[in-house]
Amino acid sequence: MDRRVLQTAKIMAVLVLAAVLLAVPAVAAEPEYAITYTITVGDDGSADWQVEYRTLLSTDADTTAFGEYAAAIDSTYLPRFRELMERSASQAAIATSRPMAVTGFSGTSDVQTSPTGKYGVILYSFTWDGFAQAGDVLAIGDAFVGGMYLPRDTTLIIRYPSGYSVQGVDPVADLTREGLTWYGQRSFGAGEPRVVLERGAFPPLLLGGLIAVLVFVLTGAGMILLKKRRRAVHPPESAAAPLSEAEIVSLGERIVQMLRASGGEMYQSDIVRNLGLPKSTVSNALNDLHAKKVILKVKKGRENLIRLAP
Repeated sequence: MDRRVLQTAKIMAVLVLAAVLLAVPAVAAEPEYAITYTITVGDDGSADWQVEYRTLLSTDADTTAFGEYAAAIDSTYLPRFRELMERSASQAAIATSRPMAVTGFSGTSDVQTSPTGKYGVILYSFTWDGFAQAGDVLAIGDAFVGGMYLPRDTTLIIRYPSGYSVQGVDPVADLTREGLTWYGQRSFGAGEPRVVLERGAFPPLLLGGLIAVLVFVLTGAGMILLKKRRRAVHPPESAAAPLSEAEIVSLGERIVQMLRASGGEMYQSDIVRNLGLPKSTVSNALNDLHAKKVILKVKKGRENLIRLAP
């Protein structure tokens, strides 16, 4: 098969995932594209969707095939994408007994150059009215009537309106910074991921922490320990338990996903903060990726800039 025809076929295989996400049990296809679904939910239950497909253009043939696909977005691929999502919303409306509509479809293409190479980027966007159950309690997830499947190199991000706090997430997100993020490869059951938000409420963990702090201060112990801490030297980070080879590989895959979602590079300190793991644990995983030539370490002042290897 001609390489350009094969390239276009792969892109269309990825597009079919849009329907698979919401309406039927997922098929475990593994596209060669980094895919990011970003769903920004409003307090009225509507959601602005962005579906980004990013592929490395390593040869002239790749660039040519991408250009041909980009030229046909408005005439061919955007209508197909819109049809798939309209069908998904219709089935979700029946399953949830809630009025739904998808509008405002657009599709754009771009070629972006970064330190890790040249990438072709396709971005589809639309608005889904009635996507979530609105109110003081905002419930997200019942529109995923067939569950979801995230292939490898796929990221799902759900963002929610300010003034709401997360009261429940199932399954637990891989990252909770600036929204809720899950990385593929993984499968979700029907109605998942499920997120429950409450307007003006404290998150359960934060509320428990505040109660503990109040008790601590009222006993007078808080001021005593505060004075001691001002004179004390901060203790060194406790040694992390060594990871097994399988755990190192799993952590390495999460780091690679984070790098791809951030344009191919991040500071090591940001990786540590996002993962919420000990510095030594992250450092061991990075050393393993570096030894395998998956990443590059670039010294920037006192910090390491971690880049995906070309």
